[in-house]
Amino acid sequence: MRGVRVVLIRVAAALAFALVTVGALGALAAHGGRVSDRLDVAAHFAPLQLWMVLLGAGLVLATPRTGLRTATTWMAAAGAPLALLLVWPELTRAETRAPLTAEADVTLIQFNVWGGWNADVEGALDWLWAQDADVIVLQEVKPRVLEALERRGGYHLTCERRHRCQTLILSRAAPLETGVPAVDEGAPVSSARATLPIGEDSFTVIGVHYTWPLPAGPQQAQGRRVAALIGRFPKERTIVSGDFNSTPWSFSRRREDEAFGLERRTRMLFSWPAAAKEGRMIASPLPFLPIDQVYAGSDWRTVSVERGPRLGSDHYPVIVRLTLARGP
Repeated sequence: MRGVRVVLIRVAAALAFALVTVGALGALAAHGGRVSDRLDVAAHFAPLQLWMVLLGAGLVLATPRTGLRTATTWMAAAGAPLALLLVWPELTRAETRAPLTAEADVTLIQFNVWGGWNADVEGALDWLWAQDADVIVLQEVKPRVLEALERRGGYHLTCERRHRCQTLILSRAAPLETGVPAVDEGAPVSSARATLPIGEDSFTVIGVHYTWPLPAGPQQAQGRRVAALIGRFPKERTIVSGDFNSTPWSFSRRREDEAFGLERRTRMLFSWPAAAKEGRMIASPLPFLPIDQVYAGSDWRTVSVERGPRLGSDHYPVIVRLTLARGP
């Protein structure tokens, strides 16, 4: 038994050192995202890096005082602050909230339907229709999903058919205007736009779907295009919703937050992954990347933001309720 105990202690010490080292080095690399888009990829995993360091630091306490324990402790002391610094701005940023008694003027659902792989498209659409949302923004809309949407009715469908409607907007109200204006900045991005009525006025919804953060560069170029696109409309009432494949603690996302001139209403809302397909991705009991984002201009107040259920996609839906500011 003593031999088994010794082996377990050695395994725990080695595992603690490995966890702390990987987490700390990952956090250190992530800070390089301030100057490098390639290193910025590591910043997307900042919470995981923090948990790895803390878990390793806790585990090493169960081991005897050795050189390895000392090295692990010092590494944790350096790594934990590095990781915490990455997530701290998101934890502490101010939000424009509506009064507790406010009712939503607009309910919007953001959802990457994962149309090429979703095994329960009809079930997903049943849930979406049951929410009676004013606006639904979808990504990865493959032909079979588009056909199902057109059969159902009940919503006005807005998309760029020349881009195969991969990103589209469903709205209860008939759009006053649609179409994505041509802009020269940045790189092409799957998108849709609808200007919708609200009372005697209007607001604009832009839906987008970014590429992955690797290889570095294209995603940032798409961000420049979306920022230019937002600039074509009155920002105060503009809403931008999409699968950005980008987390709040990345420096690219932070730069875009500033460039957009809108407030990101999704705050640490983990939306990926929601499901696993055999041979495609690893199953996860909980989502660990908040990559679905909703932005809104200064005329909007946030009533609520929540994550929906699993709907056969690798993303969870995100439900955002907004109300227009009233009075001074």
